[in-house]
Amino acid sequence: MANTIAVYTDGACSGNPGPGGWGVVLLYQGSTKKMSGFEPNTTNNRMELTAVIQGLSALKTTDLTVTVYTDSKYIVDAINQHWLDNWQVKGWRNAAKQPVANRDLWEQIITLNQKFHPSYVWVKGHSTNEYNNCCDTMAVQAIHDHIN
Repeated sequence: MANTIAVYTDGACSGNPGPGGWGVVLLYQGSTKKMSGFEPNTTNNRMELTAVIQGLSALKTTDLTVTVYTDSKYIVDAINQHWLDNWQVKGWRNAAKQPVANRDLWEQIITLNQKFHPSYVWVKGHSTNEYNNCCDTMAVQAIHDHIN
């Protein structure tokens, strides 16, 4: 039986586009690892995606049952409702036949998903989820640390 790991992620942006931050909390066998980062000119969706990429990239082994928790319906729906699969089939065009935004980040997520086979779970943002709130705090703090 594989070990389980929870990957909590969140992104934030001051303006959209504007300076952005991301936060990740990894929970594994009673241990907690926190990570965050900053980008000077980005969007909220890019920071949400970057948080997932950073969280999955931090994993050391594929012998894990991975669950990604995010408050981004954009990410959860793109994966769980197979938008991502459809975008690829349609030459990276969305339902409106427009180029898919953030393709570069989605391609990284595809590679990480193939490696780790995570499940994706939506959590309500700015609510009672301790780890989502922690990710949000870290993402916002990353922005403040760089623009103040």
